[in-house]
Amino acid sequence: MSVTAAMPTAKKRLRRTRTKRVSNLPAIKLSKLLPSHIDLRNPLKAVLVCEDCGTWVPITGMQSKVQKLVPHHTGKAGVDAALHCPSSNRRIEWDMTIPEWRQALTDAVKEASSRQVTAVLPKAFSPATDRTLQTRAERTPSGRRADWDAVSNRVATADRQRRAVPRGDAPAEAPQVPQAPPNATAFDRRQTELGKQYMRTAALAASEES
Repeated sequence: MSVTAAMPTAKKRLRRTRTKRVSNLPAIKLSKLLPSHIDLRNPLKAVLVCEDCGTWVPITGMQSKVQKLVPHHTGKAGVDAALHCPSSNRRIEWDMTIPEWRQALTDAVKEASSRQVTAVLPKAFSPATDRTLQTRAERTPSGRRADWDAVSNRVATADRQRRAVPRGDAPAEAPQVPQAPPNATAFDRRQTELGKQYMRTAALAASEES
């Protein structure tokens, strides 16, 4: 059985390369990238996010005439497959200075913070509602009893009218309400069974509590 070689993995991206090759792709303009995709805090170790593979790539040749992206793979070193990124050796066009980049990064941070969700404040009460709530909070027990005494007569009258039975007989087309069970014997037997069931349930509950 033949043994096949293992699939090579992506290599670590070196900061300095000896190759003189330059990509034929157009140069990357720093002003066209997001400020957060550029890191110029240490100019000799500058890095940026590659437009093709979307990963951080060092810039080589910082002390020479031509600055370009180092040759790199599209995946993580030692993990992903060794796929060559087409933006390797792509030239960098420095159309902005380091102070301009710092200012653009500061402005981007301020703009992002202004878009953050703020706490929603509760809606203020109307003046009438505010006065009502303040009056309720200031009421004393004696004041609440006085308020109840003022409306107790109307409450009693409403309850009495609610319990009153309408005058006259029931409508002729309405069925008569039975005054006694149709089968008194069956009704008594059912009531006795329900009473025994209730007694058993009560005794079981008492035994569980003890």
